[in-house]
Amino acid sequence: MQWRTRVPTLHGLRTSETGLLSLAVLVGAGAGIGAVAFRWLVDTMTVLFSGQDDYADAGHAAHPWLPWLGGGFVVLTPVVAGLIYGPLVHRFAREARGHGVPEVMNAVANNGGRIKPQVAGVKALASALTIGGGGSVGREGPIVQIGAALGSTLGRLTRSDETVMRMLVACGAAGGIAATFNAPLAGVFFAMELILIDFGARHFGMVVLASVTASVIGRAALGDDPFLVLPTFAVDHVQQYLLFGLLGLLAGAVGAVFIKVLYAIEDGCDRIWRGPEWLRPAAGGLVLGLLLLAIPQMYGVGYPVLGNAVDGRYAIGFLLVLLVAKMVASGLTIGIGGSGGVFAPSLFIGAMLGSAFGQVAHQIAPDVAGPAGAYALVGMGAVFAGSARAPITAVVILFELTGEYTIILPMMTAIVLAVGVSHLLSHDSIYTAKLRRRGVDLTGHPQLSVHARAPER
Repeated sequence: MQWRTRVPTLHGLRTSETGLLSLAVLVGAGAGIGAVAFRWLVDTMTVLFSGQDDYADAGHAAHPWLPWLGGGFVVLTPVVAGLIYGPLVHRFAREARGHGVPEVMNAVANNGGRIKPQVAGVKALASALTIGGGGSVGREGPIVQIGAALGSTLGRLTRSDETVMRMLVACGAAGGIAATFNAPLAGVFFAMELILIDFGARHFGMVVLASVTASVIGRAALGDDPFLVLPTFAVDHVQQYLLFGLLGLLAGAVGAVFIKVLYAIEDGCDRIWRGPEWLRPAAGGLVLGLLLLAIPQMYGVGYPVLGNAVDGRYAIGFLLVLLVAKMVASGLTIGIGGSGGVFAPSLFIGAMLGSAFGQVAHQIAPDVAGPAGAYALVGMGAVFAGSARAPITAVVILFELTGEYTIILPMMTAIVLAVGVSHLLSHDSIYTAKLRRRGVDLTGHPQLSVHARAPER
C-alpha cells in the first residue's frame, strides 16, 4: 500500500505545474543553503591559510601563526592547498576541476541535465581550498556547479524526464548566483541566457521561483548589503557617452584577450606537466605562490582590491599591472588544475581597465569626463560581457551588485559595443571556448549540438 500511494506523488511532482513549482522551490532552497555553506567554507579556508579575512588587501602581511616567514608564506599556501584538493578532485569528481559553468552548460545541452551527485561536495571543498589557498579565481563558477548538481540530483530522485532535469539544473544555477551575490534577477538571467539559452515562460517561472527562494535564504544568512557601497554617479554631459562607448570598445578587446590568455596558459601547463594529474595543482602552486609573493593583490577573489580601484586609490600604471597580473594569475590557477570561476576575475579586470581609462579621461577633459569610478563600474560589466557574451546578465548583475541605477545607460552602451568587438576578435566566449576544445559545439541549439567527448585529464 505504501508503494501505491508513493508512485502518484512522484508522478505528480514531475508532471503537474504545482509539482514542478514545488521542485523549483526545493532546488532554490538547496542552492541557497549550499551557497551560504560555500561562502562560510571559503571564508574559513582563507583565514586558515592566510590568517586574514581577505589577504588581497593586506599587503605583504605575515601569517599570525608563521610570523618568521613574513609575507613569504604565500609561496607555500597554494602548494599545501593543491596537495589536498588535487587528489580529491582526481579521485572523486574530475568535473570539479576548472571554472564549472562550461560543465553545467554541457550537461544541459548534451547529457540531459545529468550531473554526478558527488560533484556538489567535491566542487565546494576543492574551490574553497583553491580560493582560500590563494587561487586567483571567483566563487560564481563553483556555486553554479554546486546548485546545478543539487538540481540534477533532485531530478534523478524524482525520476524526472530530461526536460524537467534541464529546468532543475537551471534552477540550481540561478539559486546559487542569487544567494551568493544577493542578486536574484541576475541569477535568473544568468541561468536563462547562459545555461538554458531559452526564455520560455514555463522555464522562466520555475527559475524565478528558485532564484527568489535562494535569495531569501542568502539574505537571511549573509545580510542584504550591496556588493559595493558607492557614491552617486551621474552623466552630466552627453559627450560622456562617447567616452563610455570608447571604453566599451576597449573592454571588448580586453575580454577577448582574457579568453586567449586563459587558455594559452592552460595549454602551456598541459605541455609542461608530465607528472601525475593529482600532483599538478601542488607543483604548479609553487609558481602561483611566487606570483602572489610579488603581487599579493592577486590572492583569492580580490574584491577589496576591486573596491579600491573603483574608489580611485591606485595610480594608472599600477592599475594596468593589476589588470595583466589578474589575467595571468587566473589562467595559472585554472591551468594547474585549480577550481574556481572566471566571473569575478573578469569583473576585477574590468574595474582596473575602467578606472585607468577614467583617470586618463579626467586628466584630458576634467570638465566633461566625470568621476573615474563610474568608468570602473562600466568597465566591470563590459569586460564580463565581452568575455562571457552575456549582455543581459552583465547589465542586470552590475545593477544588483552595486545598487547604482544611474550608470545603467552608459553601461548598456559600453556592453553592446564590448560584445560586438569580442565577437570580431574571438569565435567563442570564455565558457564555450573550453567546450569547443573538448569537441563540444554549442553554437547551434544546445540540445542539438554535436558532442564528441574528450578524455578527462
